[in-house]
Amino acid sequence: MVKLKSRHLLGLQGMNREEINLILDSTDTFLEILQRPIKRVPTLRGVTIVNLFYEPSTRTRISFELAEKRLSAETVNFSADASSVKKGETLKDTVRNLEAMKIDMVVIRHRYSGAPHFLTSFLDAAVINAGDGAHEHPTQALLDMYTLRKKYGKISGLKVVIVGDILHSRVARSNIWGLKTMGAKVAVCGPTTLLPYEIEKMGVEVYSNLNESLRGTDVVMALRIQLERQQSCYLPTLREYSQRFGITKERLPLLNENFTIMHPGPMNRGVEISPEVADGPYSVILDQVTNGVAVRMAILYLLSGGEGKVE
Repeated sequence: MVKLKSRHLLGLQGMNREEINLILDSTDTFLEILQRPIKRVPTLRGVTIVNLFYEPSTRTRISFELAEKRLSAETVNFSADASSVKKGETLKDTVRNLEAMKIDMVVIRHRYSGAPHFLTSFLDAAVINAGDGAHEHPTQALLDMYTLRKKYGKISGLKVVIVGDILHSRVARSNIWGLKTMGAKVAVCGPTTLLPYEIEKMGVEVYSNLNESLRGTDVVMALRIQLERQQSCYLPTLREYSQRFGITKERLPLLNENFTIMHPGPMNRGVEISPEVADGPYSVILDQVTNGVAVRMAILYLLSGGEGKVE
C-alpha cells in the first residue's frame, strides 16, 4: 500500500508520482463529502491543529480552517499581528510554547523560505507548508493538479504555461516540480527581469514572448505581480505589463482546443488577466478554490496516519 514517505508536507520537490497520486486519489473521497448536506466527518476528532500564519491570506487560511472543521479537528488560528511576535518573540519560542499546549499539527505560512523546514528540526507535531517566502506552496500546486486531472482525466502530456512573476512565485516552483513529476510539459513566460536565473535547469521551456508561449498550449496559469515582494523596479508600468503579458480574450485563439485558464489568486483584474477571461467558460479559478478544501482534507487525513475508509 502506498503511503506518504514523510509525516510532514514541506514541498513537492522530491515527492514521487505515487505519493502525489495518493493525495489526488484521496481527494475524490473528500470532494464527495463536501457535496453532502452535512459536510462533516469525525475523522480527526481529538486532533489539535494550529494555523500559524505570519503573512496575510484569504483562500489558503480559510480553506485550511474549513478542511479542519469538516474533519472535526480542534482548530486554533494564530495571527502574528495579534500575538507576542509583536513583542519580539521568536518563531522558535512561539512554536515551542504552542507545542507545550499539546498540539498535533501545524500549518504554517511565513515570509522566509525554509521556515516550515526549520520547525521540523525541533517540533514533534506534523508540519504543513502553506507557503514559505518564494520557495514552495505545495497544497496550491496539488489543488491545481487535481483540478486539471478532474477536467482532463490525466496530467501527463498536458502542456502548461505559467505566466507572470515567476521570480517571486512559490506557486510556480511547486507547480513546476509537481506537474513535471506527473508527466506534464511545463513552460514559463514573463519579463526577463521576473524570470529566475537559470530557471531552465528546472526542466522548463522559457519564453519572454507571451504569444509564442501560448501556441499549442492546453493550460495557462496566470500569476499575480507580487509588488509587496519586489525590492527593485522590475517593470516600467503595470499598463505595459498588461499589454505584453496579460491573458486577454484576443490571445485565446492561440491555445489548443478545450484549453483551461487558471489563477491561484488573488487576482489583479486587468493586469495579469482580463475580467472576461477570468470569468469566462474556460476558467476553472473557482473550481480551484472548491477543490482546495478537499485537497487539504486529504492531506490532513493522510498526515494524521489515515489509512482506513472515510465514512
